Amino acid sequence: MSSPSTPHDAVFRRILGTPSNAASQLRATLPPALVARLDLDRLTSVPGSLVDATLRWRHTDLLFTAPLDGREAFVYVLIEHQSSNDPLMAFRMLRYVVRIWDRYLRDHAKATRLPAVIPLVVHHNEQAWTAPAQVLDLVDLAPELVDACRQYLPRFQFVLDDLVRVDERELRERPLTDSVRLTLLLLKIAPGNPRLASDLWPWVDELRAVLEGPDGREEFTALLRYIELVGEADTHDQLRDLMATLGPEAKEAHMTIAEMLRAEGRVEGHAEGRVEGHAEGLVEGRAEGLVEGRVETVVQLLTLKFGPLPAAALAAVRGASTDQLQAWTARVLTVETLDQLFG
Repeated sequence: MSSPSTPHDAVFRRILGTPSNAASQLRATLPPALVARLDLDRLTSVPGSLVDATLRWRHTDLLFTAPLDGREAFVYVLIEHQSSNDPLMAFRMLRYVVRIWDRYLRDHAKATRLPAVIPLVVHHNEQAWTAPAQVLDLVDLAPELVDACRQYLPRFQFVLDDLVRVDERELRERPLTDSVRLTLLLLKIAPGNPRLASDLWPWVDELRAVLEGPDGREEFTALLRYIELVGEADTHDQLRDLMATLGPEAKEAHMTIAEMLRAEGRVEGHAEGRVEGHAEGLVEGRAEGLVEGRVETVVQLLTLKFGPLPAAALAAVRGASTDQLQAWTARVLTVETLDQLFG
């Protein structure tokens, strides 16, 4: 079984996984001389993850390719979710870069040179980043020996975007898409924030711009889901006035997300209770219960939007895979007919 997605993982992948959004973050954080020669208009997402399975609860990664002075290059973006720094992050990033090269050489058996890989770490949470950003700084040597050994040691270094050190004024000035700007803002201020609704009022224009964008409803829904999952328990009630200001579409999305999360919580709790005391079947029973919960959630959402479902639609939902159910849950707000959803 794969590691479960965290709320940070889900919103980061949904928003930054879109190349146009990722390009805006890269333009804002990479050195200008590099950005000038990196063709970010041709940035393309590469599927998959390079993060070790045991670390997926605290790291989320995205890989892209783009021409760099006409040559193929990769941009590797990793987000650190924990408040404590990972002291070995520079080494982990080097290992992930080597994995990118290994994958490249498998696909280009005759290659004799390696593509450039530009590594970026995005850090959020309460404490600023203090761990080394360069592998050389991890090597256990007396200071007087570093210069003598420098040419024999790796000096790999990643670009760091420490959101803890970025205030809201600077965030507004960055050349970001509105959805990326709000994602970074929420990563900074949303978790456990009892004043989140009032803190978001100055960002009404950006929220409206996301909703009105090309992928507006899906991106807006991803941001709302993140708010509901990481905010304080009373955030939902406080957000209603904000959603009403944004219009009926925002209000509907907020109500739907809240209902979806309530349904998932009810069924997950039932599944956990049903397998309690059966140690050998706990993991399997919980997984089956969560699938049943997603089925019930999709059925409820579709019924709310389209009315009683035909037998064929019910059969399709009940026979769907977990990935398909997740995809339908995300798309339910954006489709106009059942045929669009299942097509």
